[in-house]
Amino acid sequence: MTLGSPLALSWTTNAFMLTFGSVLMAAGTLADEYGRKRLFSLGVALFGLSSLALVFVPSLLWLNLLRGVQGLAGAAALAGGSAALAQAFDGPGRTRAFSLLGTTFGVGLAFGPILAGVLVEHSGWRGIFVSGALIGGLSLAFGVPRMQESRDPQARGVDWPGTLSFTLALVLLTWGILQAPQSGWSSPWVLALLLGALLALGLFILVERRAARPMLDLSLFRYPRFVGVQVLPIATCYCYVVLLILLPIRFIGVEGYSEIDAGLLMLALSAPMLVVPLAAGWLNRWFSAGNLSSLGLLVAAGGLWWLSRLAPGQGAGERVWPLLVIGLGSGLPWGLMDGLSVSVVPKERAGMASGIFSTTRVAGEGIALALVVALLAALLQQALGAHGASGDALSLAARQLAGGDLAASAGALPSWSREALLHSYAQAFSQLLQVLMVITLVAALVVKVALHEPRHPRRLGN
Repeated sequence: MTLGSPLALSWTTNAFMLTFGSVLMAAGTLADEYGRKRLFSLGVALFGLSSLALVFVPSLLWLNLLRGVQGLAGAAALAGGSAALAQAFDGPGRTRAFSLLGTTFGVGLAFGPILAGVLVEHSGWRGIFVSGALIGGLSLAFGVPRMQESRDPQARGVDWPGTLSFTLALVLLTWGILQAPQSGWSSPWVLALLLGALLALGLFILVERRAARPMLDLSLFRYPRFVGVQVLPIATCYCYVVLLILLPIRFIGVEGYSEIDAGLLMLALSAPMLVVPLAAGWLNRWFSAGNLSSLGLLVAAGGLWWLSRLAPGQGAGERVWPLLVIGLGSGLPWGLMDGLSVSVVPKERAGMASGIFSTTRVAGEGIALALVVALLAALLQQALGAHGASGDALSLAARQLAGGDLAASAGALPSWSREALLHSYAQAFSQLLQVLMVITLVAALVVKVALHEPRHPRRLGN
C-alpha cells in the first residue's frame, strides 16, 4: 500500500473518531430498543471483522473507510456493553463493576500507545489490527455467552429524526474541529462546518421538544446531578487526557528525551490508573461519589500547579512527583464517572445515559485537545513576540514549537538560540498548565455542588 499526503494519513485517526463520536448516543438508543447484549455482540463482531479486513487493505482510501466502520462498531459495543453492565448489577456492586470498567479505559488510554508501538516495531502496523481481531474473537467466545439480554420494556421505537439531526450536528462539529489544525480556525470551510453544526443542533433541540419518546430527554438538564456527571469526563480531559499527548511532545521534541526515557517518565502519570479507579469504587462505600470526585480534581489541580513550577532541564526525578499527583487525583473521578452516568436516570434508560455520557467523553476529548493545542500556540506566539519575534516567522515558529519541532522552530527564527526558544516554551507551557489548573478547580466546584449527596458511613459488608 502506498502512502498518501499528511492530510490523507490524518484521516486514519479522524475517520474512527468521527464515526465513533457521532453515533454513540444513537447506539445507546438502539441498545434500549433492540437489546443491549445483541448490540454489543454485533459491535464486537463487526469490530473484529473490520480489524481483520484492515490487514489486507490495498489502498489508503480503503484503510480510512474501514477505520470509519471500526468507529461505528466501537460505538455499538461501548453503548451496548455499558448498558448491559448497568442491568447486571445494583447498588455497591454496580459501583465496583463500573470502577473496573473505568480502570480498563484508563489503562487502555495510558498504555495503549506503548503497546501499539511495540507491535509496530516487531510486526509492522498490521499487527495492531491483528490484535484487534483477536481481542474481538476472545470477547465473542468467552464474554458474550455470559451476558444476559435486556432492553427497555417501554421503548416505542428509535427516534430517527432526533438521531439523524444529532448525528449530523456532531459529525459537522467533530469534522470542523479535526479540520481546523489543517486549514485554520478562520478558514471558510471550517467556519461552514461549525455553522452547520450549530444549525443542526438547533434542529435537534426542536425535534426533541416535540418527540413523544425523545432520544435525549432535555428535561434531564434541569437536574444538577445529571449536569454534574457530564462535567466529570470534560474535567478529566483537561487535567489528564491532554497531558498524555502534550507531555511526550514536550519531553521528546523539545527537551530531547529519548522515546524510552520519556515513556518511563510518563508511567508516573499513567500508572495510578491501574489501581486508583478500583480504590475509588471501594472508598465509595463510605464516601459519596461527588465528594471523592471533587477531591480527586482538587488533587489533580495541585499537581498541575506543581508541574507548572518546573522548568525544562530539571531532573526526571523532580518531575515524577507532580505527574504522580495528577495521575492519583484524576483516577478518583475516572473510577466513578462511568457508574454515575447510568445512576442518574431510570435503570431502563441506561442505554440512553451511557450514550450521552460516552458522547460527552469522546467529543470532549477531541475538543479539549484542539483547544489546548491552539492555546499553547497562542501563548508561544505571545512569549516569542515579547522577546522580539514578529511577522509570519513568529506564527510559523509558534506552531512548530507547539508541535514539538524545536529544530524547525529554530530554522524559522535563525537569530534565536536554542536556550531562548526553550525559555519561551517553558514560559508558555507553564501558563498553559495554570489555565488547565483553573479549569480543573472550577470543575471540582461544579461537581461538589451538583453531585452533593449526604451519606452516612456504612460498615464493611453492608
